[in-house]
Amino acid sequence: MASAAAVSVLAPAALALDLQLRVAGADEDLRDAIQGASLLYSSQDEEEAPDAQDLLASARADYGRILGALYAEGHYSGVIRILIDGREAAAIPPLDAPDVIRTIAIEVDPGPGFRFSRAEAAPLARGTELPEGFAVGQPAGSGEIVGAADAGAEAWRNAGHAKVRVGNQQVTANHRDATLDARIGFDPGPRVTFGRMAISGNERVRERRIDKIAGFPTGEVYDPEELEDVADRLRRTGAFRSVALTEAENLGPGATLDYQLVVVEERRRRMSFGAEVSSLDGALVSAGWMHRNLLGGAERLVINGEIGGIGAQTGGEDYSLGVRLDRPGTPFRDSTAFVEALVERAQEEDYTADTARIGFGLTRYITDTLTGEVGIGYEISEVTDEFDEIIYEQLILPVTLTWDTRDNALDAAEGYYAQGEMTAFRGFGTTGTGARLGFDGRAYRGFGMDDRVVLAGRVQGGAIVGSDLLETPREYLFYSGGGGTVRGQPYQSLGVEIDRGGGQIQDIGGDRFVAFSAEARVGIRGNFGAVAFYDAGFVGVEDFSEDNGAWHSGAGVGLRYDTGIGPIRLDVAAPVSGDTDDGVQIYLGIGQAF
Repeated sequence: MASAAAVSVLAPAALALDLQLRVAGADEDLRDAIQGASLLYSSQDEEEAPDAQDLLASARADYGRILGALYAEGHYSGVIRILIDGREAAAIPPLDAPDVIRTIAIEVDPGPGFRFSRAEAAPLARGTELPEGFAVGQPAGSGEIVGAADAGAEAWRNAGHAKVRVGNQQVTANHRDATLDARIGFDPGPRVTFGRMAISGNERVRERRIDKIAGFPTGEVYDPEELEDVADRLRRTGAFRSVALTEAENLGPGATLDYQLVVVEERRRRMSFGAEVSSLDGALVSAGWMHRNLLGGAERLVINGEIGGIGAQTGGEDYSLGVRLDRPGTPFRDSTAFVEALVERAQEEDYTADTARIGFGLTRYITDTLTGEVGIGYEISEVTDEFDEIIYEQLILPVTLTWDTRDNALDAAEGYYAQGEMTAFRGFGTTGTGARLGFDGRAYRGFGMDDRVVLAGRVQGGAIVGSDLLETPREYLFYSGGGGTVRGQPYQSLGVEIDRGGGQIQDIGGDRFVAFSAEARVGIRGNFGAVAFYDAGFVGVEDFSEDNGAWHSGAGVGLRYDTGIGPIRLDVAAPVSGDTDDGVQIYLGIGQAF
């Protein structure tokens, strides 16, 4: 039984070209593989119809391409005919194409599907995992042989044999029995150690610093993962536009392997801007300036400024200015030392705080997805509310652990993000001593073609331990409401109330906090998408019971426009529960809400 397909296009002479594919007894997978390999079929997607000379060239090339597709599917006795107006394309001289081509017929008899009668690979490194399909009795696709050769060679490289070669390959097809005898031999060569790394391409970053940051493992046994780590350390600095490592063609004395590192430096300076607008909380604008190579050692200096609450209906305008200097490769590879300073004024509805902080610390890159940071600093703030004017002064020890497997930090469709933090503080004067604990977890799952539908969820939580509420620095306390917690509720509208005596009640942040967010993101058309979301938050004192705290929630819909580097976000939300507000909130910003 034969199956056939045909398409028509306009040739230069405005005549219809009839392109036909006939595959004897083929299933749909084999048909699709043949059609996908054919240049004649792929040329039908071009805007301009190919001329007769191009069609002939494509037809002649299709013999080999279709044969490769048959081999990949385990058919080694195939017969291929490509007829141009009844003439075999292979018999037409390459430069003697007819003036007009009306019909091209591709006729393929794939023959029987072959199976492995032998599937051997040797010698193999310990722990080698060959493809499951490379086994006696399995369909003998050529891809299985290539996969077995690649897997065997990779295992030898992982064992330190950098110059492993695939030696003798014997592949014999028995057409009578439709079987394939495949034997692969490896020449692992000697076990290799890393030699020296030569550096070139750098203009402003000192070679000594590049070598220190890269941490090239001279003298260690060869491991391809070490090479990825070297490149990642350099890329992570942000000082280089590209990083390329090339191994020497031949081994050096003592089976050592040298490498050539070629870098292209990034522009030294960069400016950034951001903005968000909320109908109740006003506008927030931010700007940043970065120097990627301040002292010639890939040091990164970042200065960020922010003004928030512009035109807000509650509170006042907030200001902040922060400076941070990072020095990569300090004190050892996979770590970055930093110093930072911050001054800010926060004018919230129930208090005003002027804060200054200075500190230093270390960022440690534990794995590709796990990062830790620890620091020590000094912080002082002057807080004014309707009852007191208080000076909070404390020595702080912040510790953060971040796990991030998201496919895109700005617009994730798959993966997870989790960050846990603990800021221990030793207070002076009237300031208490304790710790602020916090957690932020996010999960993303895409569905459909190109992840057209994405479900996203977020859980936040926090607690103050060891310090009384009024002795805890005000900026450490927890509130809920606004774009970062519960949309549809005003910014920091949910806190707690405490009795100050004489019937006086003070609104203040809580020492317990939890929030949940859920989003369904759907692509509409082109770069446009829609979002439906629900958020809920709780703030309390001493525990998470409703006797000592309260919940509120909000829900809404939004639009997204994908800019390529992150979506522009417009959300409209309203309260669902709680008594902190009863109006509609509008949020406009850059990037997903989480």
